[in-house]
Amino acid sequence: MRTIRGRHTISALTPASWAYTENFVFEDDVLARARARAEELGCVPVRPGVGIALRLLAAALPARAVVEIGTGAGVSGVWLLRGMPEDGVLTTIDVETENQRAAREAYAEAGIRPNRTRVIAGRALDVLPRLTDRAYDLVLLDADKREYEAYLQQALRLLRPGGMLAVDNALWHGRVADPAQRDPATTEIRELGKHVRDSEELIPALLPCGDGLLVAVRR
Repeated sequence: MRTIRGRHTISALTPASWAYTENFVFEDDVLARARARAEELGCVPVRPGVGIALRLLAAALPARAVVEIGTGAGVSGVWLLRGMPEDGVLTTIDVETENQRAAREAYAEAGIRPNRTRVIAGRALDVLPRLTDRAYDLVLLDADKREYEAYLQQALRLLRPGGMLAVDNALWHGRVADPAQRDPATTEIRELGKHVRDSEELIPALLPCGDGLLVAVRR
């Protein structure tokens, strides 16, 4: 490591090292089939490195009540549920019912009891206000990037003190780190990162796994 003008810098992660970290824990056939269904449906699941991190966070908390904004085909949900205690319940929201049918299939294949998932169809910003204040251990944002700031406000209301916020796609295909990229989704994610970083309510970190996982603990 070397220091330049008071800042610590490290060598860039090589492609081989990145691939090694992404596959440090191998995904099983259940997750492979869930990814295949996601591809058929045209929804993009969390990358393996993010899934590994989500399972770790859910286990470390331990998270008995989790909200997931963006069900997809169930890849992230399976990772979360595998980290949660046996009595933990995942509330997952998606506007696409086809995605949720695929997610239910993944949960069943993973041997997850039906009473451990609450699958809600609808627009997240219509559903979230109906959930209980400060009742959740972890909230994952992984849906419409243009609504991330609004999701954040709801997440802060839902999280208990000591609860965890997780935001997927925090690097958005390398665009967030490039100030020249100013499309609506990139701008929204960049501003969300600044808000989380500067918030007195949160203790943040940006993890360079998958497409970037922004995490923060609610004070």
